[in-house]
Amino acid sequence: MKEKEWSSELPASPESYWQSSVISPQYEQLTGDLNVDVAVIGGGITGITSAFLLKQSGLKVALLEASRILQGTTGHTTAKITAQHDIIYHIIKSKMGKEGAEQYAKANQAAISAIDTIIQQNNIECDFSWQPAYVYTQDENYIRQIEEEANAAFELGFAAVYSEEIPLPFPVKAALRFDNQAQFHPLKYLNALAAQIPGNGSFLLENTKAVDIQTQSGNIVTTSTGFQVKAPNIIIATHYPFYDGNGMYFARIYPERSYALGITISEHFPVGMYISAEEPVRSFRSQPMDHGKELVIIGGDHHKTGQGEDTRSHYHNLLKTANEHFQVKEVLFRWSAQDYTTMDEVPYIGPLNSKDPGIYVATGFRKWGMTNATAAAMILRDYILCQENEWAPVFLPSRWKPGASAGKFIKENINVAKHLIKSKLSPAEENTKEILVGEARIIDSDGEKIGVYRDMNGQLHMVDTTCTHMGCELQWNAAELSWDCPCHGSRFSYEGEVLEGPAQGPLNKRVD
Repeated sequence: MKEKEWSSELPASPESYWQSSVISPQYEQLTGDLNVDVAVIGGGITGITSAFLLKQSGLKVALLEASRILQGTTGHTTAKITAQHDIIYHIIKSKMGKEGAEQYAKANQAAISAIDTIIQQNNIECDFSWQPAYVYTQDENYIRQIEEEANAAFELGFAAVYSEEIPLPFPVKAALRFDNQAQFHPLKYLNALAAQIPGNGSFLLENTKAVDIQTQSGNIVTTSTGFQVKAPNIIIATHYPFYDGNGMYFARIYPERSYALGITISEHFPVGMYISAEEPVRSFRSQPMDHGKELVIIGGDHHKTGQGEDTRSHYHNLLKTANEHFQVKEVLFRWSAQDYTTMDEVPYIGPLNSKDPGIYVATGFRKWGMTNATAAAMILRDYILCQENEWAPVFLPSRWKPGASAGKFIKENINVAKHLIKSKLSPAEENTKEILVGEARIIDSDGEKIGVYRDMNGQLHMVDTTCTHMGCELQWNAAELSWDCPCHGSRFSYEGEVLEGPAQGPLNKRVD
């Protein structure tokens, strides 16, 4: 697709509606050593909710964020507060039994109630509204899956209804509706929680990157500022665990990117939140804007990070869907998000490993972070307070059920190995002369692969394309102007800075 066509159809730069519609306050950087009850690493919904709940419980908390809070996946969500996670309950029941499915269901339904309670108790204006959530199919091959999910939902006590139609303007073969679900503006909600964390011995610290955890003499977080935070309890809420603790998390979760458009339409969007069961996934919801306007958010078109085609095509696929079903007036926003999925599709929430007491992790939310993260915060609070939590067992990171995840484990790690080998063997360009403005290529420089991007001013930006995590060769992401790792999902700016982990170090810069 020509650059002119791309620019004329969609916003030139990615930006989520959530981030564009609020101004988040800035917080101080760590400037000295701290000693607290709990160190929380990561300023997304998991970290902020955890720190908020723990401070409410009377503990002294320090939340550390590497850059600014709410700039990662939480700021790029579709923000559905729902226990309806497309097709999940009959899968969990078949692999982990009815008890596991019940724990997952109760945790996520409790998370909805917890968010509602927090909003009411703190008078938070965040566009919260109760909505039904639908999973549907237009493919007769998925009817059976919808029926099985409906049976599981009924058995688990959900207020659910099986149907053969939905309020969206296209026919479906089958659908399942969950009632008493919700949606909101995530940053309005989480900024209100974040504001209550600092003070009385607790801290919210930005531009404070946690680089390691020392466990030899108590748990100590070392940071990029040169200062330390000592805490008997540490929560790793960095989306991808920045500290692995020999837990092999890099081999147990896999990254995917998905895309979203924020559009206005001539007609009124029907009540509800919607997602397709089949590929390519399509997600729909609406969001009130200022002056009575309505934004329609269309999401989907996911792929393994660093393994998609020209990433700009995913936005155009979503725009094609929008034009097929609505009278599109304007495309106001485009954004993408990165999510991690575990091998059995259930998040890891709990102790990081068996040898480092007091270190906890929450990851692998599979695109359903609003409720899973809130449930994680409640579960981790109970671990730290030594209180029993009835939902915790299904989420244990130490679980290993061969029947549930062995096949996926082998498949995903073969995929990693394939891309590691392929990227090392694939040929590179010879020079930079033919690289156009706004274009990137991988060139050969004395046997090394160098990633070269020519910015809109004609300046070249050259970096080593070997990922600093485990040595995979990076791929260019034209939609987000980033270098992405096809193995474990690290992402870097065209200047080499780390945008997403697990990589800790930046790319080496090269000169022409």
